[in-house]
Order: sequence, then C-alpha cells, then structure tokens
Amino acid sequence: MGTVEDVGDQLVGAFQNPGLLLGIPLALAGAVFMSLGAQYQHRGVEKVERLSGSDGAAGLSFDQLKRLFTRPSWVIGTLMLGLAIVCQLAALVKAPLIVVQPLGAIALVITTLLNARISGHAPTRQSLTAIIACVGGIFLFVFFAAIYATEKEVTDRELFVILAILLVVIIVLGACWLILRHRMRALFYIIGAGILYGFVATLAKVIIKRIEAGQFEWITAVCLLALLSAGAVGAYFVQTAYSSGPPDLVIAGLTVVDPMVAVLIGMLVLGEAAAAPWWVFIIFGVAGSIAVWGVVGLARFHPQVLSESQELGITRGSDPATPPAAPASGAPEQPDPRETRGPDAQ
Repeated sequence: MGTVEDVGDQLVGAFQNPGLLLGIPLALAGAVFMSLGAQYQHRGVEKVERLSGSDGAAGLSFDQLKRLFTRPSWVIGTLMLGLAIVCQLAALVKAPLIVVQPLGAIALVITTLLNARISGHAPTRQSLTAIIACVGGIFLFVFFAAIYATEKEVTDRELFVILAILLVVIIVLGACWLILRHRMRALFYIIGAGILYGFVATLAKVIIKRIEAGQFEWITAVCLLALLSAGAVGAYFVQTAYSSGPPDLVIAGLTVVDPMVAVLIGMLVLGEAAAAPWWVFIIFGVAGSIAVWGVVGLARFHPQVLSESQELGITRGSDPATPPAAPASGAPEQPDPRETRGPDAQ
C-alpha cells in the first residue's frame, strides 16, 4: 500500500513518461482552441436567436440549427472546436485518459477572461471563487491522477459495460428533455453534455487503440456509432446551453463534468487507477466535490446570469399592456448592449 512519502518518487517517475510529456501540452493546446471556439459559437447562437426572434433556451428549433451554419462566427467556432478535438484525441493516444481529460479546465480561465472583455460583465468575488474551485479541484485531481494513472487493454466485456451505461444515460437524458425541457435551463444542458462527452472521450480512446492494433471488428464499429450518437446529442445540448447561459459557464460545466465522467469510467470500468492507494481515492472524491461545487456556484453567481435574471424580473414585473417608456425628448435612444459590446457583427 502506498504512503504519502511515496508521492515524490511516483511523481518523478510519472513525468519521465514520454507519453505524458507530449500528451499534456496537446491537451493544453486543445483547451485554448476550446475556449476560443466556445466564444465564437456562443456569439453565433445569440445572433441566430436575435434574427429568428425566438428564444432557444428550451431547445433550439430545426430552423435555428440550419441558421447556425450561415453564421460565420459559429462556423469559425466550430472549426476551432474541431482543432480542440484533434488535439484532445492526439493527447489521449499519448497519455492516460484520467490525466488528459481534466487539463481542459484551463479553457475555463481563458473563456472567463474573453467573455468578461466582450460582454462587459466583470467577474465578481463570488464568481471568481467558483472558478477557482473548478480549476483548483480539477488540478488537484489531475496531480494525483498523473502519479498513479496506468493504462490497460480494454476487453470486449468492459466495452459492453460502457455501451450499456451510455445507452441508459441517453434514454434518461432524452426522457428528461422531452418531459421537462420548458423548465430546464443552462445547467441541465451543461451537465448532460458533459456526461455524454465523458463517454465520447472514453470511446474515442478505445477506438484509436483498437485501430492501431488492427482490431477494427464489429464491436469497434458499434463503439464508433455510439460515439457519433453521443457526440451529436452532446453538441445539441451545448448549443442550447449557449442560448441560456454565458460561454464560460458552459465551459465550466464541460471541463468539470466531462473529465469526471471519463475518470469514473477509467477508474471503475477500465481499472486505470488500480495502482492508487485508498487515500488517493479520498482525495479524488474531495477534489471532484470542490470542482462540482464551483460549477453550481458559477451557475448561481455568474454576473451575466444575475444581470439577465434581474432584467427578466423587471420585464415580468411590468404591466404587459403598457409599452416601454420612450426616451425623453432630446435624449438619445440607448442601444442594445449585446449589439454594441459583442464584436460579432457576423
């Protein structure tokens, strides 16, 4: 059984692994592309909502989805997310999954800075505390994961377990969306997308390893189909989340929930943390709880969310039969801040 005194030796050995030395920079590059892609996609979704005159918080319509492909900002964001996926997959080939996945949390910091500059909503003390909790919890997790993570060949039985769990998850999320979508807001879509992307990352790693070993049989094809299905549903959830929440909140959820799910699969099904002593699992639990608490806190205290909630409350509290007051004579009409602050004229 390992002790705390063994950590130093384990850490040195872990980071002498050439796969880690290449996989970690690739994962960080993917995080940068993810943050930029999220910002551009968020602008595109907002633009489509304004042009269509319909709120997509309860789920984007088919017409709104088609309009997204005509928005240059959304297309650019999608290309950047494509680069992020390439970097992430390359990192998964070189390093253990429970090391690579949590490093995406750096995207949260970049996205927060970008969104604050573009939207004009400077982070508050409460939202900064939530962001620190997200990033700190994930990095505490990845620190110990890097020490004890090991890779094992995935058996057909383990693949069946992963696919069965994914099927149940898709059914549950789909039922919740169909029944409760008019009550759902960003946090549901963020958590749902994060769960699905956790499976996508796991299946992607399995498929890549099997193709490298020349084992593209029927079960690998089923994994590819499951990956594409989970990725499509997750992408729809992400785009809908952009319509009901700021991009850094979306990234916060994805960079916490996604790696947590991938890590749980890696530990419980694939046995990637089998060499970790018992006290490391306690640290994993504490670190994960801190990160999730940060996501919930950001959903509650994000300045942009609070500002939009106050505006909605004022609107609902006004007399619907009374039109908005016109500006005083000679006073300039105030423009919509989303039209002037956001650089997306595209």
